Amino acid sequence: MGTTSLWGGRFRGAPDPALTAFSRSDPSHLRLVPYDVAGSCAHARELHRAGILDGDELERMLATLAEIDGDIAAGREATIASDEDIHTFVERLLMARLGALGGKLRAGRSRNDQAANDLKLYLRDEARTLSAGVLEIVDALVAQGERHVETAAPGFTHLQAAQPIAFGHQLLAHAQALSRDLDRFLDWDRRSARSPLGAAALAGSAIALRPDLSAAELGYDGPCENSIDAVGSRDHVAEFLFVTAMIGVDLSRLCEEIIYWCSQAVSWAKLDDSFATGSSIMPQKKNPDIAELTRGRSARLIGSLNAMMVALKGLPFAYNRDLIEDKRATFEAVDTLHLVLPAMAGLVSTLRFDEARMAEAATQGFTLATEMADWLARRGVPFSSAHEITGKAVRYCEDRGMTLEALSREDFTEIDPALEPAVAEHLSVAAALAARSAFGGTAPSAVREQLSRLRDRLGAPRAFAASHEAAR
Repeated sequence: MGTTSLWGGRFRGAPDPALTAFSRSDPSHLRLVPYDVAGSCAHARELHRAGILDGDELERMLATLAEIDGDIAAGREATIASDEDIHTFVERLLMARLGALGGKLRAGRSRNDQAANDLKLYLRDEARTLSAGVLEIVDALVAQGERHVETAAPGFTHLQAAQPIAFGHQLLAHAQALSRDLDRFLDWDRRSARSPLGAAALAGSAIALRPDLSAAELGYDGPCENSIDAVGSRDHVAEFLFVTAMIGVDLSRLCEEIIYWCSQAVSWAKLDDSFATGSSIMPQKKNPDIAELTRGRSARLIGSLNAMMVALKGLPFAYNRDLIEDKRATFEAVDTLHLVLPAMAGLVSTLRFDEARMAEAATQGFTLATEMADWLARRGVPFSSAHEITGKAVRYCEDRGMTLEALSREDFTEIDPALEPAVAEHLSVAAALAARSAFGGTAPSAVREQLSRLRDRLGAPRAFAASHEAAR
C-alpha cells in the first residue's frame, strides 16, 4: 500500500529520519481514530453542501469512512512508518480505497481544527465515563454513611481528637467533595460544547461555511466564536486536567484516612481480602495497597495538569506544535483514573468498621470539653470565661487521671462555682451529637437530611454519565 503525506509539495528534499521519528505521533493517539472519523464524516457533509462532493460521492465517502473505522477497531488495518499521525493514517486508507475521491476530503480543513476537534470529542466522552466511575465511589460512601448514621466516633482537627461525630458524617464529607468534582465535569462540559471544526488552520474556512451544522451533528451546542481561539486554545484541556487532579487529591485524602483507620494502632476498619495484599516476608500482614497506590497516583494527575499548564504558558495565540502535549497529559490522566476508580469503589464498599471501638474512642482526648464550654455560654457566661473554666476542668481531670464525664458534683464545685451539676447531662456523646442538629451538622437527624439532599443532587451527574451510553 502506498504512502500519503499531507504536506511536502514545496520541499525539494525528503525529511530527515530524525525529524520523521521526532514528529510522528505516539501510538496512543490511535484511540482518537473514531473521533477523527466522526469529524471527517461531518466535514464530508460540509463539502457536499459546498458542492465539492455530489450526492453519490458523499455516500461513497461516508460508507468508506465507516469501513475504515471498523477495520482499524478490529485490527485489520495498522499504521505504517510513513503515517505521521492518525489524520495521515485515515487519509492514506481513504485514498487507497477511493483513489482521487479520497483526496477531496482535505479541502477546507486543516489538521489544526481536526486535532482540536478529535481531542475535545474524546474528552467529552471521557468526562461522562469518568463521572460514572466517581459516582460508584460516591455511592459506596453514601451506602457506608447510611449504615453509620448512628455510629459515634471522634472527629479530628490537626489529627487530634476534637469532638464526637457521627461516623457517617465523616464518610459523607468525602462524598460531598467528590460530588463537587462531578459538578465540575458538568460545568466543564457546558463550556467545552463548542466545535472547532470550520476554523481550518486559524483563519476559518472558505469552503466549510456551515460549521453550525457540523457542530450539531457532533453533539456540540455550536461552533467556536473565533477561529484562532478554536485551534490555539487548550484551556478546556487544562480545566479537564484540573478536575482529574482534584479527583486525585480528594481520593488521596480519603485514602490517607482509610490507611489510618485500618492501622493496628487504630483498628477502626478492616480490609476485605479481595481488596488487600500481603507481604512477601511477613505472613501476618494485610496491606491497604489500593489506598496507597491511589495516594501515589494523585501525583501523576497533578503532574499532568502541571505539564499542560507549562506547555501553554509561553505560546503565541494560534496553533503551535507544542500543543501535541495535550494528548500525552490527558491520556495519562484518563488512563490513571480508569485504574483507580473501580479499585477505590470496591475498597470503600467492602470496608468493615468496628463500631464499638470507634464509640470507645469518641470521648478520648476530652472531646466533650466543647459541650461544657457551650453549656456555660448558654447560661450567660462569656465564652472567653467559659473557655478558661473548661480548660481548668480538663487540667483537673488530667491531674487525676479521669475523664470529664466522670466528674462529680464536688469536682464541679472545686473547679469553678459556675459549673453546676446540671452540666453533667450534657457531657455524653449522645448529647453532643444531638445538640448539633442544625443544617450540615453531625447529629444523626442532620446526617439523614444530608443524605437525602445528596442523593437528589447526584441526579444531574448521574444523567450526565448515562448520556454517554445513550449516545453510543
